[in-house]
This record gives sequence, C-alpha cells and structure tokens, in this order.
Amino acid sequence: MSVTSDTAIEFDDVVAGYGDSMILDHLSFKVARGRITLLLGPNGAGKSTVLKTLFGLLKLRQGCIRVGGRDITGASARQLLTEHGVAFVPQGRNLFGQLTVFENLELGGITLGMKTTHARIPEVLALFPRVGQRIGAAASTLSGGEQKQLEVGRALLLRPRVLLIDEPSIGLSPLLVADVFRLLRKLADEQGVTVLMVEQNVKSALKVADDAIALESGRLVLHKPAGELLADPH
Repeated sequence: MSVTSDTAIEFDDVVAGYGDSMILDHLSFKVARGRITLLLGPNGAGKSTVLKTLFGLLKLRQGCIRVGGRDITGASARQLLTEHGVAFVPQGRNLFGQLTVFENLELGGITLGMKTTHARIPEVLALFPRVGQRIGAAASTLSGGEQKQLEVGRALLLRPRVLLIDEPSIGLSPLLVADVFRLLRKLADEQGVTVLMVEQNVKSALKVADDAIALESGRLVLHKPAGELLADPH
C-alpha cells in the first residue's frame, strides 16, 4: 500500500488480539489527514482494538502501522504522544477524581514540563469555559459532560496531530454530545487535526464525520464518505 502526504494513519496487514483470540484479522486501511473518520461495526468487530493497537497498548502479531508515513509499530504510548503527535481519549472516565481540574491538566502535560503546560492550559480552557469555571474543583464533582470535556482538553494540551477518541458520547446528554462533536469538527477544520473515532451514536457521528470505516470480525468491509453512508437506506 502506498502512502501519500495526505495519509495520516495507515494499517497494513495488521493482526492483533488478546491471548488466544485474534481480533484484528489482516486489517488494512488508510485514514486521510485533517479529517474525521468514524469506525463502525458490531460489538467485537475490533473498533476499540484498532485504537488501542495504534496507541501502543496492544502489540501487533503481524503487519505494521504508520503515522504520517513513519512506522510506529512497537512504539510506546509515551513515544506516540511526544514524538508522533498522537493522543488517545479512551472510553469511560479516566480522570483523577480527588485532584482538581487544574491538577488533572498538569498531569496531562507532564511530558511537556510545567512551564509549557502552564502556558498552554489557558488556551485549552478557552475551548471549555464551563470547565474553566471549575478550575479549583475536584474532578469527581464535575458533571459527566464536564469530565469528558476535561479529558479531551487534557489530550489537547499536547497539541496532537492525531486524536483517537473512543465512545465520547457515553453518559452524556444529546446537547453535550453535540458540543463534543462540534469541538472535534472545529479541531479538524481549523487546526488540521486528524480524528479517528469510535462512537455508538452512529447517525449523529456520521453527520459530523468525513469518512466511515466499517469492520466486521476484525476485517474491513466498507470505507466510504460518511455522507454517502448516511444517505444509504440500507
């Protein structure tokens, strides 16, 4: 598979799984730079496994993964963050509940050094005014929507070129889901961030996404513009 300058992520014949189970079955696909790509498929299709494998949380058994044309196979999560500009917002809540909003942001930027982190925190809070108003509050006291915004903001401290986000709508009201989707659209359109997203709220996600990749049993079964899929009655 050839890689162009417009390719942000490439999976090339990737095999990965847990224990004796193979989840990704010789999976190959490309994700275009500066676009939002939605991963679709039934439970167990391998969507979250794609994100975990890309972020170095699960080792490949075969194949390779490239980010920006560079082979990142075997790279650690820290290397992906600091050297390749990849950030990951996993499913569920992943905050330090007893620490304040500010302290959670500090931890998010720990690889940057405190001086750089403190300089960047205001720009992140500008994207999330409500979180900024709770800057001294314990993270556990934030609403579900505020906690998700804090998680995304913590990832954005690193100014990622690639943002992986797993089920951002879980536990959020429709209004807050729309806010998160608008932010992802803004990151792609204004900052050129490549977003690879897994989302259960498929119709809403297709409306904000540029492209859709469907998986079944760890294999690619569809890759087409999101708008075309949204308009397809099947």
